[in-house]
Amino acid sequence: MSLSFQLDGKVALVTGASRGLGAGLATGLREAGATVVGTSRDSKSAAQLAEHLGTVPAVMDVTDVASVQASVDRVASEFGHLDLLINNAGLNIPQSVFDVDEASWDSVIDTNLKGTFFAAQAAARHMVAQGEGGRIINVASQAGVVGIEERSAYGASKSGVILLTKVLAIELAQHEITVNAVAPTFIATELTRSTLENPEWRERILSRIPLGRVGEVQDVVAATVYLASPAGAMVTGHTLLVDGGWTAW
Repeated sequence: MSLSFQLDGKVALVTGASRGLGAGLATGLREAGATVVGTSRDSKSAAQLAEHLGTVPAVMDVTDVASVQASVDRVASEFGHLDLLINNAGLNIPQSVFDVDEASWDSVIDTNLKGTFFAAQAAARHMVAQGEGGRIINVASQAGVVGIEERSAYGASKSGVILLTKVLAIELAQHEITVNAVAPTFIATELTRSTLENPEWRERILSRIPLGRVGEVQDVVAATVYLASPAGAMVTGHTLLVDGGWTAW
């Protein structure tokens, strides 16, 4: 039996795809053969993303349930089906324990956890109605597995995503929908540049990664394509750590 990592004929929706990891995931899924729609909160960014991907613009604010549902519904209607959802949209506001304020806490939780659930719910409804199964992949973090300083809200949200992934996997298995998560370490993108260029933080990060380097976008893309592809058909409820061994300590 030959293994296939191709996604030809599949329609994928990637949230938060205008830059950073999301942009890499959208491009990687397209290169694997999928038709990819990427979302952005900003209409101009959404239009530019649609032009890059050769699909349609999708404006989505993952903290607004109505916006999430409308965007998912539009994509499913536009292409006639929705096969893959990549819940990538995320937010991190690094703060020490005494600096965390309510607004920051709510923003992180609403974006990372609430948004992930309601996007999954909206996509799963279409996948169930189609009757052909589907794949939901949530972008979690190693911070959802181990504690990392100045990331109380972020860590709480990502640990929630990991458990949510298990619950959704159990409930949706009867519909042949697999639900998994990828949990990266620090990934080199424009969003992490300030942290990685801080000598103290960079040394702290590298000292915890046995492989001795931060992650690249393609490391996470590879894991995601695997879980989205026919080769990953028997995997569900799992969180695939892409962390260079950070959590192996």
